[in-house]
Amino acid sequence: MGLQKDIGELLEAGVITPEVALKIQNHYQNKGGKSTGRILLAFGILGAILLGLGIILILAHNWDELPKTIKVFLAFVPLVSSQLLAGFGLLKKSGSLVWCETSAAFLFFSVGACIALIGQIYNIPGDAGSFLLSWMLLCLPMIYVMRSSVTSLLFVAGITWYAAYVGYFSPSPSIPYLYWLLLFATIPHYHHLIKVKPEGNFTIFHHWLIPLSLVISLGTTAESATKLMWVSYSSLFGLLFLIGGLDIIDRQKLINNGYKILGMTGSTIILLILSFDWFWLDLHKEGLSLVDSATTAEFWAVIILTGAGISLFMQQKFKSIGELNPFGYVFLLFILIFILGLMLPFMMVLINLLVFSIGLQASLKGARQNNLALLNAGLLLIVVLAVCRFFDGNISFVIRGLIFVGVGIGFFAGNYWILNKRKNHEKQ
Repeated sequence: MGLQKDIGELLEAGVITPEVALKIQNHYQNKGGKSTGRILLAFGILGAILLGLGIILILAHNWDELPKTIKVFLAFVPLVSSQLLAGFGLLKKSGSLVWCETSAAFLFFSVGACIALIGQIYNIPGDAGSFLLSWMLLCLPMIYVMRSSVTSLLFVAGITWYAAYVGYFSPSPSIPYLYWLLLFATIPHYHHLIKVKPEGNFTIFHHWLIPLSLVISLGTTAESATKLMWVSYSSLFGLLFLIGGLDIIDRQKLINNGYKILGMTGSTIILLILSFDWFWLDLHKEGLSLVDSATTAEFWAVIILTGAGISLFMQQKFKSIGELNPFGYVFLLFILIFILGLMLPFMMVLINLLVFSIGLQASLKGARQNNLALLNAGLLLIVVLAVCRFFDGNISFVIRGLIFVGVGIGFFAGNYWILNKRKNHEKQ
């Protein structure tokens, strides 16, 4: 009512024409329709998930008292019902995103429930890994038949669960090679989302879930040369950061760019952990042979991830190394330090210098750009490094104290300089 009243007053005053008034009304109607559609989609998907879980709980409560025929019938009721709803959505409601996504989510959980119930009724042997694999294989076509982004997200979560179980929690852990093929099968849909709806919610969810799935699942490749996993993860985080820097993804706000955030966070954590000497002493004592490790899964994970990272790094356009974000090439420096660490035990000195240089570069860049957030982020990294050295028994208390004093002065001086610069600019 307020909008209509304001438009009417503007028309009477001759401020706007009837054509402009109509455009304003259509704009706010479309804006409201999009907001309502998102709410309906969210609640529809949530309702479908709760309905599927509720059916499972109701059946589980009275399951033992039912005859086998009734059990089989009830096992297929949710599956058939969800298939009918999905078919109706494809044929009659293909333009309704809410209907298609909701019915797809209901069908996804119905498939899993039916597999589990039939397996329990007939005592079909198998573990959680085989159950999850069967479930995901049956639901994979739904991503493209239903054109469902909800199914894609649930599928990625499902195969991550499968990889974690097979690689970490199974009685006899093994490398879940099928995970990588299944993840690759979702790429066409993900690429379509990025092209068609680059700023859509489902696209942003994929920007977070896919790199998180990779981080969780990479550890399943560990077999015998476990020390190489540090290099694998360093290369993975570098690769994720470089992917997040691609134009098609980097246009997002930073909070929506899971690739960049996970890449920076992961690289920082690895460097801080390895800034202590325990890893390098163990590496030097064990005498890891790269030649003997050439046939291991860890070695090939390093080769593939590093090769992909180098390929993306070479595509960057820059005039000087100072223009590059260090998180885009720190994995290459880490590989060099790791190789040197096979021969020398004190590489933590280089790691500490590397972390300090990253923090210093970020602080100086923030100062040049008049960016307090970047300045303090760089100083905070130096502070965290100083805290790590505070718990390092090999450094005297005097040196620890001097480090903290120096960083504290840097905080005050940097922030004061930028704030003073801003005040002078405002006066001009």
